[in-house]
Amino acid sequence: MNAQETQEPLSEERLETDSLLLEYSRAADPIGSGATPNVPVKQFLPEAYFLGKTGLASLDLSGELGVSYPATSPSLLAGFAEIRGGERLATSPEATSQLFYVIDGSGATETERGSLPWRKGDIFVLPSAPAVHRAESDARLYVVDDSPLLAYLGVTRSKSRFAPLRFRAEAIRQALAEAEADPEAARRSRVSVLLANRRFPQTLTVTHSLWAMFGIIRPGTRQKPHRHQSVALDFVVEGRPGVYTRVGRELQADGSIRDPVRVDWVSHSAFVTPPGYWHEHGNASDGPAYILPIQDAGLHTYLRTLDIRFS
Repeated sequence: MNAQETQEPLSEERLETDSLLLEYSRAADPIGSGATPNVPVKQFLPEAYFLGKTGLASLDLSGELGVSYPATSPSLLAGFAEIRGGERLATSPEATSQLFYVIDGSGATETERGSLPWRKGDIFVLPSAPAVHRAESDARLYVVDDSPLLAYLGVTRSKSRFAPLRFRAEAIRQALAEAEADPEAARRSRVSVLLANRRFPQTLTVTHSLWAMFGIIRPGTRQKPHRHQSVALDFVVEGRPGVYTRVGRELQADGSIRDPVRVDWVSHSAFVTPPGYWHEHGNASDGPAYILPIQDAGLHTYLRTLDIRFS
């Protein structure tokens, strides 16, 4: 059914055209029955999305998700942006939140609130009002927004819930080093820091919809499995041969993942971890690896549906 059909004048026939009565046991689990497509485990390698020119390439799984708008997960869209030195890129997604990780380069983003300078390793978030990104040197950025959520709801952004926010690379790495040096670090599921916004004290997330973490996997370590109902869009800040993630639906009696899918890390690649899947990170290399997972966990936390569990 298209949008024009939904605007037809009401009539007796129109009132009942879309009406369905479904027997409960056959319709209560649309994911299990296949009516709702599963979120796939999917890896995106950087060479397929870096353009060599100024532009934005979306990591689009709309076909797999069965939707008519660009989406990497049911509520989030990820992509790679390139801006050549001295050039500009305008963005204006129909979204409430937009997060940028600066892979390379430096520049500034002009917003309705003023200019936000950035450089390699910085992370910044915008309330997705129109913005113009200007590169001083060739720049590449990883971008995530919540436009699929608004497209699904059929709504538009009416106001900003937060002001533009920046986390400097040096501050992130310093906070991570302090977490790593903590004597309890070896016993924790993750050695990482969460990015948070003072405006959202209930969810402790970077925006009201987006959750973001910056983590390290130390050489020779394996981080125990955990799971949650939010979809994770994982960006590999730095990976090397021997660093990997295992993903699977179930745990075995010994706490390991049954029949896992293995994703080998490649620097500046991205991969999708589906909701409810157990996942663990391992590092069999001789150097540290870094990861930036971004999730729709701000929304899930507020709805009390995150259901995070550890093995």
